[in-house]
Amino acid sequence: MAIKANFQMGLDTIIEFNNVSVVQADNLVLSGVSFTISKGEFVYLIGRVGSGKTSLIKTMNAELPVVEGEAMVVQYDLKRLKRKHIPRLRRKLGIVFQDFQLLPDRTVYDNLMFVLKATGWKGKKDMDDRIVDVLNRVGLVFKGYKMPHQLSGGEQQRVVIARSLLNDPEIILADEPTGNLDPETSEDILKLLMEISGSGRAVVMATHNYTLLKKFPARTLKCEKEKVNEVDHTAEIDFTSLMID
Repeated sequence: MAIKANFQMGLDTIIEFNNVSVVQADNLVLSGVSFTISKGEFVYLIGRVGSGKTSLIKTMNAELPVVEGEAMVVQYDLKRLKRKHIPRLRRKLGIVFQDFQLLPDRTVYDNLMFVLKATGWKGKKDMDDRIVDVLNRVGLVFKGYKMPHQLSGGEQQRVVIARSLLNDPEIILADEPTGNLDPETSEDILKLLMEISGSGRAVVMATHNYTLLKKFPARTLKCEKEKVNEVDHTAEIDFTSLMID
């Protein structure tokens, strides 16, 4: 059973951080982090390399613990979350990685089947139907027999997105999902993630691709100087301030 957060949440709130400190390897990465994200909301997470974007995502999926402040993700209180409950939380999350992390010796179908079996699915027909459903969602319904190396980078990332949808998550956490893709393919992946957000899932996308940010504006959170601040996405963003030092 989920551990309910002990602070007030809105009906549509799916992620809420109140004065959270983000710590990795005993180093303070971010402090005083406070924000809410609602169901179906698409949010960019931006900032320089090393500013804390990935650490914040790792905190959302309980890879890093909450040691100060209060944090709720899909009704789980991250500060009080027991280790044995972390897999339950993660079944409500879909993770999209920059480097794909597909099993290279298995077909697309077998990559997806591996995840379903690992998360407790039973019945071959149910699993087959689910695989067809998510591959159809990302436009790869006829590529299930392919090996990862036979796919383009964009197709591999679509498989990763399909994998993230297998357990019908309430949130998609995408960490630099277009980092290894060409501009046209990056746009296609972003449009797909925005479509997924439009279906009612919250999507948090960490990115350095500020061309996409300008072309497809959305709510934006910026990691900077150990803080997370809301950026007015309707205003002109100073992209030079986000470049690597």
